[in-house]
Amino acid sequence: MARHPFFSRRRAGALAHVSSLPSSHGIGDFGPKAREFVRFLADAGFGLWQILPLNPVNPGAGNSPYSSFSAFANNPLFVSPDDLVRDGILSVGDLRGERPCGGSRIDYGHVHAWKSSLLKLAFANVLPSLESESRFDAYRRENASWLDDFALFAALKEAHGGRSWLEWPAEIRDRCSKSLELWRERLALRVLFHMFAQFLADEQWRSLLEHCRAHGVSVLGDMPIYVSLDSADVWAHPLQFELNGELRPIRVAGAPPDYFSEKGQLWGNPLYDWSAMAKDGFSWWKARIVRNSGLYNLVRIDHFRGLAGYWAVPAGARDARGGEWLSGPGHEFLEAIGEAAPELAIVAEDLGEITPDVIELRDTFALPGMRVLHFAFSGDPVENPHIPHNHDRHSVVYTGTHDNTTSKDWFERELDHASRRRIRNYVGRTVEAKTVARELCRLAMASCAAICVLPVQDLLNLGSEGRMNTPALADGNWTWRFGSGDLGQETAAEFRDLAGVFGRLP
Repeated sequence: MARHPFFSRRRAGALAHVSSLPSSHGIGDFGPKAREFVRFLADAGFGLWQILPLNPVNPGAGNSPYSSFSAFANNPLFVSPDDLVRDGILSVGDLRGERPCGGSRIDYGHVHAWKSSLLKLAFANVLPSLESESRFDAYRRENASWLDDFALFAALKEAHGGRSWLEWPAEIRDRCSKSLELWRERLALRVLFHMFAQFLADEQWRSLLEHCRAHGVSVLGDMPIYVSLDSADVWAHPLQFELNGELRPIRVAGAPPDYFSEKGQLWGNPLYDWSAMAKDGFSWWKARIVRNSGLYNLVRIDHFRGLAGYWAVPAGARDARGGEWLSGPGHEFLEAIGEAAPELAIVAEDLGEITPDVIELRDTFALPGMRVLHFAFSGDPVENPHIPHNHDRHSVVYTGTHDNTTSKDWFERELDHASRRRIRNYVGRTVEAKTVARELCRLAMASCAAICVLPVQDLLNLGSEGRMNTPALADGNWTWRFGSGDLGQETAAEFRDLAGVFGRLP
């Protein structure tokens, strides 16, 4: 299969989730500061912006963008209050309440309350004319396949105190059509509100995408392979998942024991019924990939190895040791989503335990994999795929990902003496904690990999305070933000020069 033309030339980009952008509303959003960040990327010679999943976050799951109520919905927390004022939906006076601070950490509880109150006020302001608004009406019709179920799910969840859909009354848990219609009528205003919130989020995001296009910046989105059990997706499409007669998972997702975890990893996501999905031509997945193709220029498939083979753990197990490897949907699946969104460029997240079947699947469909410099300086330099001299052109190189700490902190706290010596020998000069981020950025830029992506934390040379996610920790993740003046013209000029030296300018 031919490689996507996006990967035919060298490019540089930055990794920063929308939540991490500056704003005076407690969390990054799709508004003025996001546009300012896009202009910084253009000034820095970066033609790519990588983000994490845009889906709504679940406070009960640590506000992780990888544990959402929906694989299709946008995150209303990213709606810009400033742009609502600009568009006449809110007034300046509406923003004078007790807003969250603009500090370096997100207080999700405060942000949820603040943004919810603003969205409710915006909804009340437009309600008299909303259903006659042609753009909103068109949006509802074009997105009905997922929006109707999501909006009803969100309204029902509110009506039942935030409880999981598995704890709802049986008639709506089991989707009795008469009961659903009664509840849809009873909650009509709240259902309409959630549709409106999605409309605002998508309108603002698409406006930001146009700003990216105008400045020569493409957006690389992220698509988790699994969905949450407590999601509109599983509630609305139970036959697409491995569930028993009580709609509980039969087996759940995880990872087998390895060097880092003797008990393996128990993720707990419900597994897909790949046989059922194949019989209907992967219709749910096709709809999902089409939705993603409208949100991003490229998409990274998280845990790509699960498409070749996945670790299935019996539901109720205390850890992942009792799981087994099962075959994934492989070629048939990638052919189906490729037909649904032929223009979408895909990156395979191929980190971790990668077996020959994963490599064969990735290479058959000509998908670039990932190389991470934090993994480059251990093991055999002849065999290690992450060390620069072993990179291949059809790949994406990072200093680190959102699951890694910053390069400075990595050097200070995670590397042993031998690994530090390897880095110094590799670059041919003294490397210290205060200089390692720049050295790795330079190595990544110099790599033969077509795409180079640098976390903003490494552009800023941050330490542990800049870590976005620690996979072993359930709480305290996903809160990092950078400040309004942190990325200036001096930084842009430095990285533009670096991109020019290594042939990565747009």
